[in-house]
Amino acid sequence: MAGWSEGDRPAGGDGQKPALGGDRKPGWATGLLALVLGGLLYRAIVALWLFPGFDEAYYYLYSRYLSLSYFDHPPMVAITTGIGWWLTGVISPFTIRLGALLLYCLSLGLLYLAATRLFSAAVGQMTVAIVTLIPLFNIGFGILTSPDNGLILFWSATLLVAAWEFFPHSDRIEDPKAKAYVPSWRIVLLGLTVALAGLSKYHGFVLGISLVGFCVAYRPYRAALRSPWTLLALGVFILTLFPLWYWNSQNDWISFRFQLGMRFDSNAAPAGFSLGQMVGYWLLSNVYLFPLIGFPLWWVAARQSAKQVVFWRSPGLSDSEVQEHHKQGFVLWLSLPIMLLFTLLGGKQQILPAWPAPGYWGIAILLAAQVLVWQRDRPRLIRRWLWGSGLFLGSLSMVALLHLKLGVLQKPSTYALFGGLLPVEQDGSTELIDTSQLKRQFASNPEIQAALDEVEFVFTNEYYLGGYFAMAIHPLVNLPVTAFSQDARGFAYWFNPQDWVGQDALYMTLDRFAQDDRIVEGYRSLFNSIEPLGTVPIMRGGEVTETIHVYRANNLRQAYPYPYGPSAGALPQPPAGVAE
Repeated sequence: MAGWSEGDRPAGGDGQKPALGGDRKPGWATGLLALVLGGLLYRAIVALWLFPGFDEAYYYLYSRYLSLSYFDHPPMVAITTGIGWWLTGVISPFTIRLGALLLYCLSLGLLYLAATRLFSAAVGQMTVAIVTLIPLFNIGFGILTSPDNGLILFWSATLLVAAWEFFPHSDRIEDPKAKAYVPSWRIVLLGLTVALAGLSKYHGFVLGISLVGFCVAYRPYRAALRSPWTLLALGVFILTLFPLWYWNSQNDWISFRFQLGMRFDSNAAPAGFSLGQMVGYWLLSNVYLFPLIGFPLWWVAARQSAKQVVFWRSPGLSDSEVQEHHKQGFVLWLSLPIMLLFTLLGGKQQILPAWPAPGYWGIAILLAAQVLVWQRDRPRLIRRWLWGSGLFLGSLSMVALLHLKLGVLQKPSTYALFGGLLPVEQDGSTELIDTSQLKRQFASNPEIQAALDEVEFVFTNEYYLGGYFAMAIHPLVNLPVTAFSQDARGFAYWFNPQDWVGQDALYMTLDRFAQDDRIVEGYRSLFNSIEPLGTVPIMRGGEVTETIHVYRANNLRQAYPYPYGPSAGALPQPPAGVAE
């Protein structure tokens, strides 16, 4: 039994599975280009209007303080975030996302080529159409700057190179000996692409394990594990990851420790596995995928997995059927492990939507092939499914974007629709800070502008606020911005607080933190004095949605004691009352 039966396969004009590229219809290139460029235009509009997220602003600081690696992530995100503002000299939400916008187009191209090599050009084009619709991919991979930008690029490159390595021949070749797998130099290239995925995000290591799993599971490809090319690939892999290994070895392996344990530590008793929590997370992941695509994606993954089990028990298959199963198994092995890993972990702890997303990206190839089968019987239904999903998601995203930018659902708001729905104090979207507006407010406030010219550094009480304030003040003055927090993350490695002893600073924070007197009191023992300097309102729709409080802190007497980082061991005991 083949993965797609003879009556099920995506067919060419004669009803048989076409050779590579043999199913291209007139205008296929125009259609593919329209998908990529249309998606780029849509994503560029969103990237231009959408305020930066917490993590995006934080990654902007990565691009200012270049390093071999970082506390939270490998180094690639510093390059993908910085390339836009390095080239333009402009610091804005759009420029820090420029790398994400362009890299996603390359990722789509690589995914198309991988799907085309494995199955057909029609499958490749349908794959691009499907992933272009999925909100999780558009936002997480193609708009927001994040480690996922580089990860999905090199994940896609690995898919393509591995498809080229393991399935190098056209289906038109009938001689089984000519189609037998022989390891080649492309394995070395795989060592490079997997390492680059690892330099983007630690999820890249799962990709490497998945490749090994595929080779172990299918007898013809076990030869790759015994090949001298694999030893060379391992050397390239280790050498390419040198920045990651070296930085961590010099910093107590802090990044590995954080990702594998520290980020999940809490004072609460460790929770056990909850089936209900896992199902809830799985359902939520389908919301991010969009249910009309997410549920079919999982259905195809389950169906093809079951057929792989049947394949292992079916010895009498033709060479073409075996090859077809190997290709489907290849996609499953590079996709299912990371999908299942984080779905299961979702039953124990909080999982971010992007963590299993590379697996969904690969399974989209199998969904595209199945959609082409359905399209033969129900072309109108498939057309309505694709266009309807696109129109619905596009309209919904535009309403969400208008609300984030103008407050069209805010109550009250100058631009409110139907009188508004969400009171400002209950609207979670106000957590995002308009850094462009904040920059204008700082520039127009003579007292704050004068203070920025006089002090030597700026600090805040939460690591995720540091990026926001840095994006707002760096076009005005070139001051270091840090976080005096026990959850300092990268700030503990970018700066040594001892260097600022005897210097003045500005302390910036949000209204809710300013209302907690314990926070600012915790800093008073570090300075001669800390006094309020002024407030800066953040407006949306004519209403104040957030207030930034600015304090003048005079003469740092003792360095803030970070719990980790190069300065941690050299610091004396922290003075009583230092803010945690």
